[in-house]
Amino acid sequence: MNIFLDNINNKNIMSAKLWIEEGSRNDPKDKKGIHQLLSSTMLRGCGPYNNSQISEIVENSGANLNCDTYEDGLLISLKCVESDAYKLLPLIGWMITKPILQLDQIELEKDLTIKAIKRQKESTYQLAFDGWRKMVYGDGPYGHDPLGSIDAINKINKEDILPFASSLIYRKKNLVISGKLPINIENYIENSIAFKGISEPYNYQNKASKKKNKIEINNEPKTSLYSRSINTKQVILLLGKATTRYDNKSDILLRLLSCYLGYGMSSLLFKVLREKYGVVYEAGVYHPIRENQTPFIMHASTTEEKAILTLQLLRECWGGIIDSEMSAEELDLTKKKYRGQMAHSLQSISQRAEHKAHLLGIGLNKDHDKEILLRLESITSKEIKDAANKYLKNPFLSICSNKEIIRTISREWKI
Repeated sequence: MNIFLDNINNKNIMSAKLWIEEGSRNDPKDKKGIHQLLSSTMLRGCGPYNNSQISEIVENSGANLNCDTYEDGLLISLKCVESDAYKLLPLIGWMITKPILQLDQIELEKDLTIKAIKRQKESTYQLAFDGWRKMVYGDGPYGHDPLGSIDAINKINKEDILPFASSLIYRKKNLVISGKLPINIENYIENSIAFKGISEPYNYQNKASKKKNKIEINNEPKTSLYSRSINTKQVILLLGKATTRYDNKSDILLRLLSCYLGYGMSSLLFKVLREKYGVVYEAGVYHPIRENQTPFIMHASTTEEKAILTLQLLRECWGGIIDSEMSAEELDLTKKKYRGQMAHSLQSISQRAEHKAHLLGIGLNKDHDKEILLRLESITSKEIKDAANKYLKNPFLSICSNKEIIRTISREWKI
């Protein structure tokens, strides 16, 4: 386990973020959601403490302790006052080295997870996104939500989870602690019985997993259109492509494009879809950080009457970034927005710790952001256009609406 300290004099508050490689992307096809169950149940008993004792320790300290599942990894988060660090940090160690995984707690988490999946399915946007993801990634590592599927969750038992729990201590891990740091905190962690074995050199090598997850994900979609029919007057449109890894040199070019298209009231989508034509409730770009093929999606929510025009405008905006270069003024504004977006996302100690743990967890160095900001100065409009041509041609469309609108949009899409 690598430990990185980010000392900030911030009112005696500290935030610890531990990133563990391999999240839901490593779920077996018939056990989608198993990492979600593991991460949530680890909080319900570990080491010498049962669920009630852990809750009491954390709540009496006024602290927050969580474990979340992402596609590329698990993230354990602790926020507390500096004076409670020595009492609370061992909980993170015990969650990895000795999770109890009591049967009743697993069943409780299965029930909570299924309820969360059902709540997701009430969102028209989520239905459209799930369809787009399945169409583009298929049964690959990014083809399902970290929560998993209801059918798979129902079938998972304790014996299924145990091998994944046992592998946690061997997986690559990065712990970042930001804020007001206790004296000799790194030495304390390395010598704590709760962390025994975690700080040893990383030697875990699941070859099949590495081969699957470290290469680009090459799914060949059989169609460019997904539709989900529900009884609604709302129309959700998602237009996007799977692009490249976050550590690829072209990633920053695509991130500038996402700023240009969807960040702020000066963005292209806002100016075209909201100000000029007034056709949408909301519009934006979804472009998260991913270790492998990152989704780049323009999304819009509109009405039945304006659905066709909205699709036409989305296609025009998408085609425009492929066919044309930004002006010098547009490029300068886009770079300023990217810098502002980065600064805004790193305001709190929790944000700083999580971002650094995430980047380190997917194989980047601790100075990655500084390197990107230095490179930003020399990026040209032509480079951005070339990246759009390379990664964004022939996008995929997902629609969620009623049957009549879907038929109309489907005809328009084929033109």
